[in-house]
Amino acid sequence: MGEPGAFATLVTNPDYVTGALALARSLERVGTAFPLIVLATTAAGAEVEKLEAENCRIVEVGRLPLSTDFEVRHNRAAQHAAAPFTKGQKPDFHDPLANFAKLRLWQLEGYERIVFLDADTIVIKPIDKLMGYPEFSAAPNLYESLADFHRLNSGVFVARPDGRTFDAMLARLDDGETFWRRTDQTFLETFFADWHGLPWTVNALQYAYLNLPALWHWPAIRVVHYQYEKPWDREHGKARALQPLIDLWWAVYERRPYPPILP
Repeated sequence: MGEPGAFATLVTNPDYVTGALALARSLERVGTAFPLIVLATTAAGAEVEKLEAENCRIVEVGRLPLSTDFEVRHNRAAQHAAAPFTKGQKPDFHDPLANFAKLRLWQLEGYERIVFLDADTIVIKPIDKLMGYPEFSAAPNLYESLADFHRLNSGVFVARPDGRTFDAMLARLDDGETFWRRTDQTFLETFFADWHGLPWTVNALQYAYLNLPALWHWPAIRVVHYQYEKPWDREHGKARALQPLIDLWWAVYERRPYPPILP
């Protein structure tokens, strides 16, 4: 038997190190009983050392062994041309191919459960109970309308590490001409076709704050996910509309009290 569980995130550039610092501090703040594992590619750079100071467990990972044709189909220019992001603006550091390194967490066989959290999330209420959910559990991709409930968002999910699952994923991922429109998210939704739904409040997308304000009830929100524009970019086009959420992120990052938006 391995360790009962851990949280995990992925950092593939220095920007996501910044995000992961806030995530680590948010988990510490809510008193989690589980460690945070940081899957780090070499592109994350020396900044990863900052996460070691936050008691994170750093696991160096390589990009997946994908075919040249696959990488051509999924590089930034090709992916953004074939499936444009029309709802929001992806930051300049967005690298679709790097997203697939997330699948490396299935190689962490020393853990019974992994709850994955994107590096642009923060936890504002305890979520340790997610360790009791089955593989594969994920919250819906809710950010525009209730029709979004039929799609998952891969920013928060529950997995059971197993090398056999990882091998099966690699075989399915790069099997010819398949194009994964939203990279790892589309792949995971296809691979785990009978995925188990988590409450949307454990992966509350910031665009739901803009588009579905009647649903956004702070006492219920547990994880805030800053999809598209990032809170550490103070100049992005939606900063004014999202200012309360940005203020919340900075309060967590700087270890200050929560702003008064929270009850």
